[in-house]
Amino acid sequence: MDFTRLFDILEYQQLRYPQKMAVARRSVDGWQSWSTREMLDVRDRLSLGLLSLRLRKGDKIGILAHCGSPEWLISDLAMLQLGIVPVPIHASARADEIAYILQDADIRACFVSNAEMLEKLRRASTNIEMYLGFSDFPGVTSWESLLLPTQAHDLEKLQYHRSGIREQDLATLLYTSGTTGLPKGVMLSHQNIVSNVKSVLAIVPVGPHTVALSFLPLSHIFERMVTYVYQAAGCQIWFAENMETLPQTLQAVKPHFFTAVPRVLERSYDQLQEESRKKGAISRRIIQWAIHLGERYPGQGMPGYWLKRQLADWLVYRWWRKRLGGRVQAIAVGAAALRPNLARLFSAAGIDVREGYGQTETSPVVAFNRFEPGGFRFGTVGIPAPGVEVRIANPDETGQGEIQVRGPNVMLGYWNLPEARSTAFTPDGWLHTGDQGCFEHKHFLKISGRNFDFFKTSSGKFVAPAFVELQLQQSTLINQCMALGLNQPHVSALIVPDFAALEHWCRTHNVHWTAPQFMILNPKVLRLFQQELSQINANLLGSVEAVRAFKLIHEPFSTENGLLTPTLKLRRKDIFEKYQDEITDLFAAAPF
Repeated sequence: MDFTRLFDILEYQQLRYPQKMAVARRSVDGWQSWSTREMLDVRDRLSLGLLSLRLRKGDKIGILAHCGSPEWLISDLAMLQLGIVPVPIHASARADEIAYILQDADIRACFVSNAEMLEKLRRASTNIEMYLGFSDFPGVTSWESLLLPTQAHDLEKLQYHRSGIREQDLATLLYTSGTTGLPKGVMLSHQNIVSNVKSVLAIVPVGPHTVALSFLPLSHIFERMVTYVYQAAGCQIWFAENMETLPQTLQAVKPHFFTAVPRVLERSYDQLQEESRKKGAISRRIIQWAIHLGERYPGQGMPGYWLKRQLADWLVYRWWRKRLGGRVQAIAVGAAALRPNLARLFSAAGIDVREGYGQTETSPVVAFNRFEPGGFRFGTVGIPAPGVEVRIANPDETGQGEIQVRGPNVMLGYWNLPEARSTAFTPDGWLHTGDQGCFEHKHFLKISGRNFDFFKTSSGKFVAPAFVELQLQQSTLINQCMALGLNQPHVSALIVPDFAALEHWCRTHNVHWTAPQFMILNPKVLRLFQQELSQINANLLGSVEAVRAFKLIHEPFSTENGLLTPTLKLRRKDIFEKYQDEITDLFAAAPF
């Protein structure tokens, strides 16, 4: 059996890799699980419940959930097999964004995961006909009450609905978070996503014996597509409750594989650094030695690297792996740029980290580093996925140009914006990604930044802020940053320090520690960051990209304060507006 529509994948699993434990989540009584057969039964019962609400093919149902869950996954499949269009909404979306999506998509009903999400939905709109809950709480029609018993004639009715759905039909609407302007509804068909599922199945090391952990929001196409991959591969899928309990969940589940955004790896790295700071002098030196050794993986040209790595594994890496459950073999990273030193360090520690690249418009994977020898290159986003074509349009003398994509994974278009499709594609049918990049060693795609993020200094030189920010974040003292310099004589940066690392430095160097909002004004701290930036300028940045001025910020950029998108990208326009006075002062001051 093959699968051509998304709801076919579960039957595919039942025929090829039936699982006694297919999906699981934590409940008040421990872990609750569903077999493949139980998932199929519940999916069909939920479909009947949706039909009883007079929901039909083409209707839009929102999903606003604080985390992924078996209920999310099953509801998705129940809607898809009826031709109902799921419209996931990011839990971190602002009220105005939610209101816009509800109106633009003409959403009739919406699933919510808890009372908090229900309240958020109600604040955004009062026009929704039905509120549906993944559990039973006041104000919703509960999930359990929608699970109607199935009779033979009911199954025939469902088969009738399924048979009317083609692989080219609209499967889902996904609203791009966007760093500027209103979100756009990306229209993805069954064929779009299924083609990407099959491409990824061929290049990731998962199968019927793999335990996979899912903790990224299913409102993102990256994690949602990956759950389809897990189903097709016959993996067990364990859902985490939230990011706050991730360390405990890793210990409980002991996964072999998971997907992550770079920030998850950065936090694990920060915890290792924090552990180092708490140790005595000898232990601290050993941990720092192991970190520096790992960051040079695979150690080409370093005599005795393999033996040193074995020693580092025995002394440091093995207990670091235990923090991640002890069985993690591989991690796939997407959504934002990953610092190459982290990919090297994790791989040296026995956990293969591979970075990829994609967009909502491409379902999402465009390119991915492979897990087999010779199939990956740190600092790149890998080789184009099977069946996906990538070209660099109008390259400059260095080979840099716009990345354009063509393939069965590319979207149908934008909802309610037919004119936007013509501007999104070239005349010969290639998707404008808006990203700049080039190929290294013929096959490996490297991203340098977004077209609209590039800025030109007053000297007429173009700068990619994302590249500058990636270099700055290699410092253990820098948590977040944003590079600036449009029409200015030099590049400057807003910097959010890593306050744990900064506090350790202050206590070590007898600098009195107070609240972060005061420490960012301390002259000794400012000199420390000036020295740190001088080293980064000298070792990692060119003369045009060098950061000549900076301003320390005590409040981290986050989705809660509206300075990060739901995919944890900088909302540059919003940050600029919030810190307009500080930025003005920044460029008025003399560069160091």
